[in-house]
Amino acid sequence: MHTRKVIAMAICAAMSLQAFGQTTPAPTAAPPAPQPMLAASVGLQAYPSKGQDTKQQNIDEGECYAWAKQNSGYDPASPPPAAVAQKVEAPPPQATGARARGAVRGAAAGAVVGEIADNDAGKGAEYGAAAGVIAGGSRNRQARRQQEAQADAANQQAQQQADQHNAQIAQQQQNFKNGMKACLEGKGYTVK
Repeated sequence: MHTRKVIAMAICAAMSLQAFGQTTPAPTAAPPAPQPMLAASVGLQAYPSKGQDTKQQNIDEGECYAWAKQNSGYDPASPPPAAVAQKVEAPPPQATGARARGAVRGAAAGAVVGEIADNDAGKGAEYGAAAGVIAGGSRNRQARRQQEAQADAANQQAQQQADQHNAQIAQQQQNFKNGMKACLEGKGYTVK
């Protein structure tokens, strides 16, 4: 029952205001928010030099955007992904047996030399084995350095290819901006 009284009183108040010529002001609509300009979205500022209104500028920028996209082959709304070089790692060291084989060869040669030089094949074998281990280790290190050099060369080549791809994308993007700028200038805008 209370709700009915409140509604009735509100209606009476509204009617009395109308009767005395006083009306409540109609709510005013908020001015429309400015639409984002396409030129600004790609890093260009377009000033309407010939007094174009916002609506006309939006139309012109849309046409120029489509034209630049078609002529450059680049779409800022969905740019191609940037290339990232995949790093190649040198293979982990493998047990090749080069040191053991070097020790056997060195021991055999050392035994022969030791026997001939001072009639002590055992001592010659020890020296030969030690020299063989060192020679085998040297071959292992040399092979490892070659593998690392190959991996470095592959990494440099992959990075160069990625850089070249990214440079092509940057050139397409610049061609797009140049095309959009030329189009807008042709339609009477000052573009920076």
